[in-house]
Amino acid sequence: MVPPCKIGSPAGQTDGASDAKAASDVAVVDASVPTPAAAHHQNQTSASDLKPAPTSLFASASSPKSPPKWKSKAQSHSASPSAPASLPVPASAPSSLSASKALLFSAASGLAVANIYYAQPLLDALASEFGVAPAAVGLVVTVTQICYALGLLLLVPLGDLLNRRRLIVVQMLLSAGALLIVGTAPSAPVLLAGMAAVGLLAVVTQVLVAYASTLASSAERGRVVGVVQSGIVIGILLARTFAGTLTDLAGWRSVYLTSALLMFATGAALYRILPDVLHKKTELSYPQLLRSVFALFMEERLLRIRAVLAFLIFTAFSTLWTGLVLPLSAPPLSLSHTAVGAFGLAGAAGALAAARAGRLADRGLGQRTTGLALVLLLASWGFIGFTPHSLAAAVIGVILLDLAVQAVHVTNQSLIFTVRPEARSRLTAGYMIFYSLGSATGAIVSTGLYAIGGWSGVCLFGAAVSGLALLFWALTRGRGSE
Repeated sequence: MVPPCKIGSPAGQTDGASDAKAASDVAVVDASVPTPAAAHHQNQTSASDLKPAPTSLFASASSPKSPPKWKSKAQSHSASPSAPASLPVPASAPSSLSASKALLFSAASGLAVANIYYAQPLLDALASEFGVAPAAVGLVVTVTQICYALGLLLLVPLGDLLNRRRLIVVQMLLSAGALLIVGTAPSAPVLLAGMAAVGLLAVVTQVLVAYASTLASSAERGRVVGVVQSGIVIGILLARTFAGTLTDLAGWRSVYLTSALLMFATGAALYRILPDVLHKKTELSYPQLLRSVFALFMEERLLRIRAVLAFLIFTAFSTLWTGLVLPLSAPPLSLSHTAVGAFGLAGAAGALAAARAGRLADRGLGQRTTGLALVLLLASWGFIGFTPHSLAAAVIGVILLDLAVQAVHVTNQSLIFTVRPEARSRLTAGYMIFYSLGSATGAIVSTGLYAIGGWSGVCLFGAAVSGLALLFWALTRGRGSE
């Protein structure tokens, strides 16, 4: 008689113990785990492909002298009868991420990414202390963003190779050390070196995003990415409020020293709280891992399209936020650092509204969300252009711009995470490199244009980049499926 096969255990999990009565002759086959043949054809095997073997093959299974090949290999994917009943859930079968843990990821990501944006409302103070010309002080932000791009390429892919929990904690603690260097910098070269290290290590934010997307179920991945991304955006925008207020109270150095303390405390907390969940690690070496980031661009059209959009929208984003401090702090407005930083509150309002974009992407509305958001992005510059004459118009423009940028950003990430589930860290790295390059471009161009053409020149550039993003989306939306 042919013994029954137990098919269809939950994806990515193993049975704690086989039935005691049939343990000697029943093979446990997990329909969600690739069969041995799938070693050469990954993701091609489904439960329907498992066919009953001939009776003679099962008959030979009862002989201890010649165990069948299919059984010995299948057991590599299933627990032995003596295995414990409770095992960590691999990332290949993520369970729903609780709201509290999603908020934890969001808060940690926001604190980490804020480090590379503290300088934006402080550019005039940095220029004054270190004797840097106002037209060149944007180099501080540009160096930080370029090193952030290097960190995306060199560090984020390690999330597919190493233990993500340990990688996150180590990067948080090293970030605290880099912030101490900035806060005690005696000269401009030391300041730039410290900011470079801050940018390099701030990519822990993207390791957190990839980790959260791995823990979330496929049906809720867009929602979770939206929650974490909202924390990142709020961190970016409130960084300006935090930096401006603290600078007026205790000087710009206190901003980085306080942040160093927060990063150290957050790293220690994450070590205790982050779930240490097993995930399928790549078998690639580190050099192969880096090369595979570029290979993903060659192979995945969706990644290429969304990366170009990221470059354009964050060029516009950085153009606004790097240059905004210059007209606001100059006559006739002459706002304090606290007042300039308060504009981050308006941007945060827009970012919170963009969190819903992830849910829309889950429902298959990613393209519509992108198009509408890009129209709003272009329209926002019409309000931003009146900044020297109307603070109300500036606030409206800031809200619209941040809403649009973050809606596209959340949608981008929700879509690319569906391409290669086993390579989410590398997908994040490749995508975010364009984000960082766009931010660096906007930072250096905006301060240069302000010196030449004033605020009108900055706004014309921002509107041109936004219009180009809308045109690019319109030309690519009908090609391929997203």
